[in-house]
Amino acid sequence: HFMNATKEIIPNCLLDVPNPRVAIWKKTTPFKFEIVVRAYMEGSMWREQYNSEKAERKLWGYELPDGIKYQQKLPELMFTPSTKAPDGEHDEPISREEIIKRGLATAEEYDYIKTKAFEVFKRGEEMATARGLILVDTKYEFGKDKDGVICLIDEIHTPDSSRYYYLEGYQEKFDRGENQKQLSKESGRQWLL
Repeated sequence: HFMNATKEIIPNCLLDVPNPRVAIWKKTTPFKFEIVVRAYMEGSMWREQYNSEKAERKLWGYELPDGIKYQQKLPELMFTPSTKAPDGEHDEPISREEIIKRGLATAEEYDYIKTKAFEVFKRGEEMATARGLILVDTKYEFGKDKDGVICLIDEIHTPDSSRYYYLEGYQEKFDRGENQKQLSKESGRQWLL
């Protein structure tokens, strides 16, 4: 559904869905980093970067002001790449400069991916709002097909790769400092923590 809704923004690797439980994908070579586009202060950015003992106000080249609250809308959309760690290890934030230096993408590829990630996110926001949801953040992965075309790969905008708040009641809960009602894996993460 989401791949079809964004295919005019960027090619993707979905070839066919012959059954609701089966998707056939085009083979691609994934970029060795993934991206989270963030619209709200949530998750690991809150826990590990902004609100931790080693709190930082400059993340991925964005200057964040003091005083941002948990689950608050960010001043601007953030493009936050991370490494793709081997199983059992933790992904780490990585900068544009480091991605280019390591040869994980050229400057042109990186800039194209960033532009397209924002465009796909904005489409996801529109679709979420129409359903009474807020798209909080989402992970995207990109790869190249055999012809060198950059494609959106993996699934997108599902509660596995994305975090959604319910639009109804968001502001009231935020004003009272209450956790948002959401659709995501966050409740499982919180239980494990």
